[in-house]
Amino acid sequence: ADTACKNRPLDLVFIVDSSRSVRPEEFEKVKTFLSEMIDTLDVGERTTRVAVMNYASTVKVEFPLRTYFDKASMKEAVSRIEPLSAGTMTGLAIQTAMDEVFTEEMGTRPATSNIPKVVIVVTDGRPQDQVQEVAASARTAGIEIYAVGVDRADMQSLRIMASEPLDEHVFYVETYGVIEKLTSRFRETFCAVNVCALGTHSCQQVCVSNGASYLCDCYQGYTLNPDERTCSAVDMCAPGRHECDQICVSNNGSYVCDCYEGYTLNPDKKTCSAMDMCAPGRHDCAQVCLSNDGSYSCDCYEGYTLNPDKKTCSADVCAPGRHDCEQVCVRNELFYSCVCHQGYTL
Repeated sequence: ADTACKNRPLDLVFIVDSSRSVRPEEFEKVKTFLSEMIDTLDVGERTTRVAVMNYASTVKVEFPLRTYFDKASMKEAVSRIEPLSAGTMTGLAIQTAMDEVFTEEMGTRPATSNIPKVVIVVTDGRPQDQVQEVAASARTAGIEIYAVGVDRADMQSLRIMASEPLDEHVFYVETYGVIEKLTSRFRETFCAVNVCALGTHSCQQVCVSNGASYLCDCYQGYTLNPDERTCSAVDMCAPGRHECDQICVSNNGSYVCDCYEGYTLNPDKKTCSAMDMCAPGRHDCAQVCLSNDGSYSCDCYEGYTLNPDKKTCSADVCAPGRHDCEQVCVRNELFYSCVCHQGYTL
C-alpha cells in the first residue's frame, strides 16, 4: 500500500480545539488521531510538512512547518501538547494560521513550488467569534480547509469554514472515541495513487504516473505506437538520425557505424579512413600493388607484362636484350618471332 499510495506533498496545518468542553481524556484521543495521521503522511522537508496549532480563547502554535521533518520528533511534540481550557475562538485560530504559520519564515514553501496549503480544523463546539469572513479570506489565499466536527459541533459553522465541495471537506464523528476512524478517510483524500506501482497498467515498456491515471512511454530508441501502449524500435539509421560517415547499421533501437570495403572505422566510431590495401597480406598482386583510394590495382616490374587476370605477370620476351631479332620482335604467348621493317625482308 505504501508504494501504491503516497500522499502528495502538502504544507499541512492541524488546528485543534482544546476548549473547556473537550475533556482531558477526549483531548488525548485528539492527540492519538494527530499521531496516526502523521503516520499516514509522507513526512519530510521536501514532501509533507506539518504544523500543529492548539486553540481555545487564545491560540498557541505548538510547532510550525519548519520545525520537524521526521515522524518520531513530530509525534513526540504532539504527545506533550496540553489543553488550553477556555473559549472557542476558531476564527482567531484560522487568522493566526494565515498570519503566523503560512509564511515562508515559518516554513511554508513559496507559491512557485505549487505545494498545496491545507488546514484541518478539529472542534466540538460552536465558534465564539466571526469565522465566516476569516475562512473565506483563507480560502481566497489558496488555503484548503477541512472541518472535522465532534459530538456537539455546530454543523452550520463547519460548512461555513470548509472548502468546496463541502461533502469532501466536512466530516463528523459522534464522539472523540471514534475520531481515529477519520484517519483512513484522510489517507484516501491525500493519496496520490501510483497506478504504475500497482502493476495494473498495460504499458509495454515505461509507465508514467499521471495523477490517478497513467501514461505509457518507451525506452530510448523506441517510439510509442498509435495504441499508446506498445513500442516500436525507431529506425536510427534513417537520414538525419545518425552520425555515421559511411554505413549505419540499425541495432535494436540504436545503431553502430561501419565502413565500405577498403576503409576502416576511426576511434571516434563514426568516421572512416582508407586502408592501405597494398599492405602485406591485403592484396593478391604477383609483383606490384598500386593503392587507389581504398582500393588497389596490380602492375608488373620492368620486363614483365600484366596477364589478363590483372594480377599475375609474365616476362616480356621482346624486352631489350631478351631476343636476337635484328629489327622487330613480335611477342606470341611465351615465345617470339622476328620480323623486318617495311622495305626489308627477313
